[in-house]
Amino acid sequence: MTDLIFQTDSYQKTFIATVTHVGDEGSIALDRSVFYPGGGGQPCDNGELTAGEQCWQVPKVRRHGTTVWHSLQGDAPPLVGQKVRGMLDWPRRFQLMRTHTAMHILCGVVWRDYGASVTGGNMQPLRGRMDFEFETMRAELVQEIEQKINVEVAAARDVRVKILPRTEAFQIPDLIRTKNNLLPEAIAEVRTVEIVGLDLQADGGTHVANSAEVGAIRVVDYKSKGKNNKRIIVEIDG
Repeated sequence: MTDLIFQTDSYQKTFIATVTHVGDEGSIALDRSVFYPGGGGQPCDNGELTAGEQCWQVPKVRRHGTTVWHSLQGDAPPLVGQKVRGMLDWPRRFQLMRTHTAMHILCGVVWRDYGASVTGGNMQPLRGRMDFEFETMRAELVQEIEQKINVEVAAARDVRVKILPRTEAFQIPDLIRTKNNLLPEAIAEVRTVEIVGLDLQADGGTHVANSAEVGAIRVVDYKSKGKNNKRIIVEIDG
């Protein structure tokens, strides 16, 4: 089991951990990690691990059950029980944090003002797309949405993360904003992300602490992806 540091502190960039398992092709599991393993449309983190004079690049991270596995490039893998120091590719992580919070701002505005559920989404640093259950979409509506989401950025709303028992979490109205509930029944605790005064939903990714950190959001494209399924594509100023 890996202690997921990023779940409660998205801003921690470095950490010390112990190798718990060495897998195939040089991947290793650690007892704790700041590396986000990907999910919910957010890509996994990159970075490096070091131990003394040894150094490994971490190009990919994945989660299997309760364990986070770190793929390594570089020296021979460390041994089970060995301590390593990890460091995130912080500029990339922070861009993803800004992007993920931007997607929640977009989702929150569309849900609040138009009552549309999310049907899909994906992101990369400073660019993301979100699909909504809209029958029609036109340029005037997209421009209106862009104005509204930037009002929420400028409002400097705090972003708060909590981990709640499942029964308590599901007492929150509209906790799941996706068309389908993607939370397996086996999950006993639910992590929630709240943009205070705008949005509250279940989410496992990393976020900035205040909406003002996102920066200006531009809607750069929109398109139909089928009946009752419309896509909005945004970019965040670097």
